[in-house]
Amino acid sequence: MMFSFKPDRSQYPAPGPDGKLEVDLETGKYLKLWHGPNHPGITGNMSVELTVCGDEVVEGKTHVGYLHRGFEKLMERRTFIQVFPIVCRVCVPEPDFNEYCYAAAVEELAGIEVPEMASWIRTLILEMGRFNSYMMAMGGISGALGLGVVGQWMTYVRDIMLDRFEELTGARIYHMFILPGGVRAHLPEGFEARMEEVLQTAERYLADAENLMFKSSVFKTRTQGVGVIDPALFERFGVTGPNARAGGVAKDVRKDSPYLVYDQLEFTVHTEEASDIYARTLVRYKDLLETIQLIRQILRKMPKEGEVMTNLPNVLHWKIPRGETYIKGESSRGEYGYYLVTDGTGYPRRVNVRGPSYTHAMALLEHLIPGTNISDVAALMVSLHTYPPEIER
Repeated sequence: MMFSFKPDRSQYPAPGPDGKLEVDLETGKYLKLWHGPNHPGITGNMSVELTVCGDEVVEGKTHVGYLHRGFEKLMERRTFIQVFPIVCRVCVPEPDFNEYCYAAAVEELAGIEVPEMASWIRTLILEMGRFNSYMMAMGGISGALGLGVVGQWMTYVRDIMLDRFEELTGARIYHMFILPGGVRAHLPEGFEARMEEVLQTAERYLADAENLMFKSSVFKTRTQGVGVIDPALFERFGVTGPNARAGGVAKDVRKDSPYLVYDQLEFTVHTEEASDIYARTLVRYKDLLETIQLIRQILRKMPKEGEVMTNLPNVLHWKIPRGETYIKGESSRGEYGYYLVTDGTGYPRRVNVRGPSYTHAMALLEHLIPGTNISDVAALMVSLHTYPPEIER
């Protein structure tokens, strides 16, 4: 550090009986600022109500609900097949994970077995979605710190991966490709070769991004030692995924509780120890490179032919027996799960989405943000990698 500064907090407000700060705006010592909801980063339409003293944040409160919301109740008022246009919107940058979790929950309660070929294609789709989500995260953290060119590079590479999504599913964002019983189609002819072109392009841009980000003294100064999450808080705040792995905890549902064909794949769960913004970004960068190798491995090992969809009853009059289940997996942001309850009718009795954004952007962010400089708020938010619709669901 070039210099050290110890601020005088003797005049800071004292916590009240509820543990929250008692801020008296009439004194003129404090000011309310709204960070967002039109925030230029991956956190989308989410705002944080900041109370600042000078340029230091005293308190921050997360506000969501500006975009999609109320998904769970919408799903409970639709038939099982009508839910699919809704689930993918719970997480726009990585919609396929909602499709998989919901489909797998329905399959377990209905006693449906998915063909092997469909399981391989589902795994491929989920890793393609992880690739796109990580690309958005890398571009977001760089943009939050003024490295706009990295954001443009990552957006371009993400866009050409969307070409592969469009080729496979017919859509770029909301795919509705993973359905109960399997997937909608086989891979198009020549898909593997075109995918390899995307992956090689990604590797070239990521090499340049590594030089510009992780070898930059400015990036290091802005991110190292900033936004540190004490690993002792991981269980208390439900921290999972890269946010936990950056603090030395190798949590990954793909390894801990394998699903689909992950038990047939070889990959490394990367960890760091510093648990700061820099470590979280580095873990995501390493995971992104691992995802590229996983996509190659899946395409190399998957069967060349086979059924992709099992026979289903008439989905317009589909009644699933009474039961409940919880299906989980490893999204780009951590453990993601669907709790589904059925009562024997043609509608879900209860749907509950366990998205990592709820804990990371509400409890955790509000815990970390006091004492942060205003200029670091965007980087802190983006480093937690959250999506608002998962919160206001």
